[in-house]
Amino acid sequence: MSGINYVTKETLDQMMNELTILKTKGRAEIARAISEAREKGDLKENAEYDAAKEAQGIHEAKIATLEAAIATSRIVSADAIDTSKVSILCKVTITNMANKKTVTYQLVSETEADLKAGKISVTSPIGKGLLGKQVGDVADVQAPNGVIKFKIDSISV
Repeated sequence: MSGINYVTKETLDQMMNELTILKTKGRAEIARAISEAREKGDLKENAEYDAAKEAQGIHEAKIATLEAAIATSRIVSADAIDTSKVSILCKVTITNMANKKTVTYQLVSETEADLKAGKISVTSPIGKGLLGKQVGDVADVQAPNGVIKFKIDSISV
């Protein structure tokens, strides 16, 4: 992740809780697995030991990634959102100009993105295309199969 990671207070709290669990329970479980594998004999030919050490590396990488995300996080409050133009945390109702389908998305940070919940990242192609637009504007979004035009119908919090 690069730059600033804008998140809600709730998301930052979730990230902090997850980090605490990874550092405490997660590390303890990995240490126990390594210890058990070590007791089984020669470490050169011990697949369980190798798997436990690999799991430890993956676990530590998760911790480092989460720490970096938290370090670059800035809390954004819904109260401070200007709904005259599309910005992070806005709910935007858009209409695809080609097929006339209307959909509502909330623009969020990369860590909060969840398409099933209608939350898209501001760094996604659609998110980038919508940022800064106003109601009535048409956003040109570069997609793998060409440019898609979306009309902004409404902006809310």
